Amino acid sequence: MSEQFGKHSTDVDRLLVENIRNGDSDAWSSLIARYEGRLLAFVESRLTNRSASEDIVQETFIGFLNSLPNFDGARSLESYLFSICSYKITDYLRHEGRRPAIPLSVGEDTSGAWQLDANARAASSIARSGERKKIEETALHEAMQEQVARWIERGDLLKLKVIELLIVRGLANKEVADILEISEQQVANFKFDFLSRTRTLIKRQGLSADVFPELYEAD
Repeated sequence: MSEQFGKHSTDVDRLLVENIRNGDSDAWSSLIARYEGRLLAFVESRLTNRSASEDIVQETFIGFLNSLPNFDGARSLESYLFSICSYKITDYLRHEGRRPAIPLSVGEDTSGAWQLDANARAASSIARSGERKKIEETALHEAMQEQVARWIERGDLLKLKVIELLIVRGLANKEVADILEISEQQVANFKFDFLSRTRTLIKRQGLSADVFPELYEAD
């Protein structure tokens, strides 16, 4: 019964996407009605600002519409929308100053939780000038954005879920493993891969070693 329901749900999604591509405004309204409530509940479980939550959901739909020409209809529309939404949440938190305190040295322990509270940042980071912090945040944002876009393109939704739980919710590896029903080693591997890739992407930006000294200390 559940398999039949899942297939029906997938067929409905595919039909909606096809009609939206053909310019059917009613199909677009139907898609919003179908997912708006679930997306809003998802965002509100992570934020306490109702207005911001509604904005993020709206931006999620806009993001989907913008990416529609490249959307693979074989993918799960629900997972794709929630992946976009997760990125929008991370982007919002970054703008609010709750930037994830991500250890960019891949040699560090990856078993603990990542904290979003800016007060938890290292003293050396807090002491940086406003201009330098802005450069730092922009570089980190661009690196994360590139990774998220790459995973969405490849359909690596499990990786997206793992990183969202680690960064946005600040959970520890074991908690993430329990929620997603995977091993702690898988979570650790995804985190290591994310840190390593982020480190590489930031270094490619050619920033001064003073901006992210930890990148060069780790070499």
